[in-house]
This record gives sequence, C-alpha cells and structure tokens, in this order.
Amino acid sequence: MSNCFVRQCKSPSMTNLSYPEKPVRQLSEAEARNELGELAIRLARADYDYHTRGEPDLEDAEYDRLKQRNRDIEAAWPRLKRPDSPSDRVGAPGSGAFAKVVHRVRMLSLDNAFTEEDVRNFDSRVRSHLGLADAQPLTYLAEPKIDGLSLSLRYEACALVQAATRGDGEVGEDVTANALMIADIPATLPESAPQLLEVRGEVYMSHEDFEELNARQQARGEKTFANPRNAAAGSLRQLDARITASRPLRFFAYALGEVSEQLADSQSRAVRELRSHGFAVNDLNRTCMGADGMIERYREIELRRGELGYDIDGVVYKVDDLALQSRLGARSTTPRWATAHKLPSETAFTRIRDIEIQVGRTGALSPVARLEPVTVGGVRVSNATLHNEDYIKGRSGDGGLIREGRDIRVGDRVEVYRAGDVIPKVLDVDISARPEKSAPYAFPETCPECDSPAVREEGDSVTRCTGGMGCPAQAVERLKHFVSRGAFDIEGLGAKQVEQFYEWGWIEEPADIFELEKGRGNELADKFGWREKSAANLFAAIQVRKRIAFQRLIFALGIRHVGESASALLAGHYGKFESLVASIDAMESMEGEKWDELTGIDGIGDVMARSVLEAFRGESRRALDRLVSVLDEVVDAERPDVASSPFAGKTVVFTGTLERMTRKEAKTRAEAAGARVSGSVSVRTDLVVAGAGAGSKARKAATLGVEIIDEDEWLARIDSGN
Repeated sequence: MSNCFVRQCKSPSMTNLSYPEKPVRQLSEAEARNELGELAIRLARADYDYHTRGEPDLEDAEYDRLKQRNRDIEAAWPRLKRPDSPSDRVGAPGSGAFAKVVHRVRMLSLDNAFTEEDVRNFDSRVRSHLGLADAQPLTYLAEPKIDGLSLSLRYEACALVQAATRGDGEVGEDVTANALMIADIPATLPESAPQLLEVRGEVYMSHEDFEELNARQQARGEKTFANPRNAAAGSLRQLDARITASRPLRFFAYALGEVSEQLADSQSRAVRELRSHGFAVNDLNRTCMGADGMIERYREIELRRGELGYDIDGVVYKVDDLALQSRLGARSTTPRWATAHKLPSETAFTRIRDIEIQVGRTGALSPVARLEPVTVGGVRVSNATLHNEDYIKGRSGDGGLIREGRDIRVGDRVEVYRAGDVIPKVLDVDISARPEKSAPYAFPETCPECDSPAVREEGDSVTRCTGGMGCPAQAVERLKHFVSRGAFDIEGLGAKQVEQFYEWGWIEEPADIFELEKGRGNELADKFGWREKSAANLFAAIQVRKRIAFQRLIFALGIRHVGESASALLAGHYGKFESLVASIDAMESMEGEKWDELTGIDGIGDVMARSVLEAFRGESRRALDRLVSVLDEVVDAERPDVASSPFAGKTVVFTGTLERMTRKEAKTRAEAAGARVSGSVSVRTDLVVAGAGAGSKARKAATLGVEIIDEDEWLARIDSGN
C-alpha cells in the first residue's frame, strides 16, 4: 500500500484532513504535534459514529491502525500527548435520547494485538506483572470478539431492572425496555442466582436475519442497513421498544460487572454459570495455555470465521483466574489481564479493468467493477458492486461525501471488501496509483441493452431503463424472477433455461411459458439436447403451476418494492385476485376510496401502492391479462373460518400504545377473527382500538363517527366473539 494512501474520515467540522504518513522516527516535533491533533479529531468522529450514531463510517482495521499510530507518536514524543488523547478515551457520549446510566463498574475497552509477536508480548507483560516465569503454567480463556453493541444487564433479586449501553465507559444509555424484547435476554433468573448480578455481553444480528430484515425494509420502501452491526445498534436504540421487538436481535453473555457474590473462581467457569442461568454464551469459548495455546486457538477460529453466520473481528484473550485478574488490575482505559487479537480485515487491493452496467428486472442500471482477480477472505474475487452513479462519483444519496469525494475510474487501484457471503464491494481508491490519462466514468444516459432513455427520478438513487418489457435484459430478469422459488417455482426451468429459451425467441413474457409444449415441444430435444423424458418432466412441471396461489402470482409479477411479505398482505386483504383487479380498475387517480383502501393496508405505503398501480396499467396489464387467460386457476387467499365472527369483513385500526399485547399480536388476532387491519382511518373504518397516547387517528375517527374502544374492551370482545 502506498504511503500516500490513507482512508480519511470526516471530522465534526467536516474539514478535510490529510497528512503524509512518514515513519514516526522521521517526524519533526511540529509534524508530530500536528498529526496528533488531526488524529484526535478523526478518532473522536469515528467514536461518535460508532457509539452514538450506531453507524460507523470508518472500517475497524483502519480505526485500529490510526489509534496505534497515535500511540506510537505519543510514545516517541510523550510531552506532546494531548488532554483529549484518543489513548485515554473509551467509546463516546450517548445521543441524549435515552436516560443516562452510570456504570458502577466501568466498561473498559480492550488493548489490541495484531501479530503473534504482540500476543507473546501480552503474555510476557502478564507474567512479569504477576512474577511468573515463562515455564510456569498460565491459563487463558479465548473467545470470539463479536462485532456488535456492548450491553450491560443489571439483575436485582433475580429480575432485570436495568440494561445500559457502554457509552463512554462510565455513563451509558438506559435501554431496558428494548433489552426485554430480545429473546436471548432473560427477564428473570433462577433463585440460585446472586441477589445482585450484572451481566455484560454483546447484542448482534446474524447474517441470515440481517438479510431478511433488509429485504423487509426494502419491500416497505424503508431504509436498509449497511451491515449487521449497524442494524443491531439501530434496532437496540429505538425509542419505540415495539420496533426493537420486531427486529431479530441476539445476545451473547461473556463477562460480569458488579455482583453481590462471585459465580466462580475463573472466567471460564463464570461464563458456564451464566449459561445455567439462562444466558446464551458462545460455543467457541475455550481455555488455552500460554502464548502458544492462544495463537493456536486464534488460528482455529480464523478458519471458521466464514461459516459462523455472524460477524467477528478478532479473538479476545483473558487471564482465566479471577484472582489473578484482580491482581493485574487495569490501566486508565484497558484491563491488563485481557487483549483482543484482531483478525485481518477481509480486504485486498487490485485494479479495475472495466466498469460494466447490468440491467435488472425493474430496469435498474447497476454498475459492476470487473477486477484483476484477487483473493479476499479466502475467496477469489473478479467482480465487485459499485452500487449506483453517486457511489462511483464519491457521493451519498443525500449529497454527502463518500471516500472524501474520491471518484472511481477504470484503471484505478482500489481496496475491495468482502465479508462472509456478502457481494464484494469497492471501499476506497488509491489516488496515488491512478493512471495519468484516466478520465471520470460517464454513467450511461441510455440503456446499454435496448438504447431506451435511462432516467433517474427525483429522490431515487438508481437510474432506470425506460424500455420496460421491450428491454431484453429486463424481460429476461423478470422471467427468471417469475419462475423462481416463492413465485411459480417451476421445477426444471431455471435461469439458464430461461436465458436460452428467450434467446431462441421461445418465450418473451410469462404467458409464453405455459404455451411452450404446444409451440415448441418437438424442438426441445433437438435444440437443447434433452431426452424425451426430461422434456416431458418439464412440461408436466409447467402444467402443475397453471394453478397458482394468489399471493405467489403477485410476487411472481416482480412488482417494484413488492416482496413476498407485501404480496401476502395484498392477497390477505383482497382475498380474490379479481377483487384486487376490480379495485385497481376503479381507481382513476391516486386518491379516493379505493386508493385509501390500498394504502390503508397495514404494511402497504404510498410508494408500494404506486408500484402496484403501475403494474396493472399499460403494457404490463396486457401481459398480465394474457397470463391469467392461460392459467387454470388463481387460488383465493386462505382465510380462517369466521362465518360466525362479528368481526368478519370489518376494518380495524389500532392506534396508540397497547399495554396488554404487542401490535403484531393484536393484528394476528384481529385477522384470525376475519377482520382487516388498516394503518389509517377512513370512512371505510369500522372500529378503532385506541391505546395509551392515541392521537390523530383517534381524533379523525371521532370526526368521522367511527366507533372507538380501548384495549380492554377490544380484548373482551375478541375473547367473547361479540
């Protein structure tokens, strides 16, 4: 890596900071003083982004490198150490949105080790402090360092009375209501637990849950998260605990704070005791002997990193004996008895050979970097996503700077990032290695597949082809989606077959699939080399799918913003496909009774509703009508038997804070009784259930003369069926 290449972080004043990275021993006193000032600003901003905003912009590896350089300069020039030195700081103050909590036992940070030599030095320092010879046995506990959000749980008389974030180590934020929504965190402990027990651990989100959450967010037209750590932090620090309850948060316990009595005499046994009290603890925790044992365990965990299903950024070593921990004590911000051996960041540097545009099923033009192949995180990578036009230009969707405004060009030397199964992406550009004659990348104004104009609507970060089904790329991608799992799921008809059939002119829109046997049955064996039985199996699989569930049909259409969950909402509300079509046909504009009904479905907002409307207009409607004409049946949405229910067909709105049930539970029970749950009040609303703090919806209901009842009355009615 060039000495001139440094990823820069925006300071609180948004001032661009830069300095030449000379070796520390070559710095003059003035240079050292200036660099310490810049590092203090950059690291303070990074701490604020990580601990207060919950949205870090600086990669962990770069943060660690900058903090180490700050320590190295301070060691060389001790009299220049600043009063606000990052070396003396843990975390950052809270946001002010939550009540403050003073940690009775400080939540310290950890010193870092980056090499095997660092680990051996840590072991030597511990032994020196304790007066132990190198040959004397010394046991450590090694555990994965979870990349999440630190949390402290305080139990008194076996009940959770307070949960607090780390904050700056001394003062955190009270997130008790939210912590109680996490399944891994017990609300009460067994009677055998100490009267006072403070448990510390990490809130995190698995890769699978993160992907599902982002899919739901995108389907609702809401903000998606950059990574699992940001998602976990943002979900825990919600002012409405019900939002936290809807997020798939998890928790690993790994340490103790204040206790009325010790659970055990060692760290490893104390953690096992926490498991017996109902806490989730990491299965990879192991004791090991000395420096060699720690390094061996590090290598074992490093090999398993990609298969864990959650993010880790290192391995933490702790002296196992708690009495020895007490003797070792702590420095101002870090304990002497523990260190974090950081895993290498899953990044690598390579060159961009070309930038190509891929066109998706909704017309989105997605730029992809074609790379000189490089191994990243043990995987050979030759492509990386560039997201959109703004990302290439070095700007975010709101106009802010990415990479301090450095753009991405063909020929650039770039840093590529990959974590787990995440698609590789370009993080930064080495400007010092940029070819002299390079030119900024010009994003296309027309679709590279069909030459239709490519437009970017106001407020949208994506440029889209306007060619619709006339664009070959969109047509193929929509057909692939149509036959995918969750949609028509036609066995034997995958992406490869769809591409080939489209190229031959056999299928251009979904209805053509169901007429393949009639028009092309005899040619399949000749052109594709299929055996007669294979062709027969394909046609049989297609025939089976001529009968399709309402919600699967909606999902198969590939409507922008409408995923599987939204498809189920639409099907559940309208019941019959014909009812949805009739309602949309009755809409002359995006207003009126039918529009209010569509947007009033809980979980369907204006953005999604507009997409649904567009999918039932123009050429898309013609293709849809033709598809329905070749199907045998669109099966009505399943509904509970509510013939005797007084709520059957009624539209119910829940507003305010429900105290005896969650909003999700209320919705489920209402729908089970045959009611339709809406997110807004209109003349079609039959009943409003008003909880504590009900506001504008209750007032509107009163104005319209809609019946309003409280939560207790609702439960009494739903339980009695009256």
